[in-house]
Amino acid sequence: MTRRILALAAIGACALALSGCISLLPKTKVAQMYRFGPPPAAASAAQAGNVSVFRTNGDFQEEAADDRLLTVSGGKAAYVAEARWVAPAQVLFDQAVANAFDASPVRLIARGQQGHAAYALRIDVRSFEARYDSGLNGAPTVVVYIHAALTKADQSSVGESDFEARVPASDNRVGAIVAAYDKAATEVISKLVAWTGTKAV
Repeated sequence: MTRRILALAAIGACALALSGCISLLPKTKVAQMYRFGPPPAAASAAQAGNVSVFRTNGDFQEEAADDRLLTVSGGKAAYVAEARWVAPAQVLFDQAVANAFDASPVRLIARGQQGHAAYALRIDVRSFEARYDSGLNGAPTVVVYIHAALTKADQSSVGESDFEARVPASDNRVGAIVAAYDKAATEVISKLVAWTGTKAV
């Protein structure tokens, strides 16, 4: 009888422990997914490029290169909770650059693509972040800053330039911040494409 009571007590203790483990499983919300830049379909109206430019490898702000949305307040950096880009920001930025050049007279050739390029273009994304310059209670300003360098096939320099866009978010909400990211990236890339078109002649 005593053994049976001890066995039942042991089973009860195990069941209680298991129920405790189940209740301790993390309950996380599904992250909302966002993107920026024109969709691939926007490149369907592409023009035949008059000049070919090879896109070399460039740097991307390390803290912002993955799929998290980077924010900065003073000397502190953080990521927007429960929000992600649909792909790493560096990948989305490269896609946006490719789509923008597809709709321009300049043909951008990526690594692995066939074609002879008379120029090489290096793009370094040095800032890709939402800055809370007026405190965390206000809406941030998205800052996208890039450095571009264009060279000829013989490695001689054609020119270098910096492009920056600062777009205040309309509200301190994720949707508004994403919209500001999209507008800032589009503005900077548009300037880059126009500058490349004037230099690559």
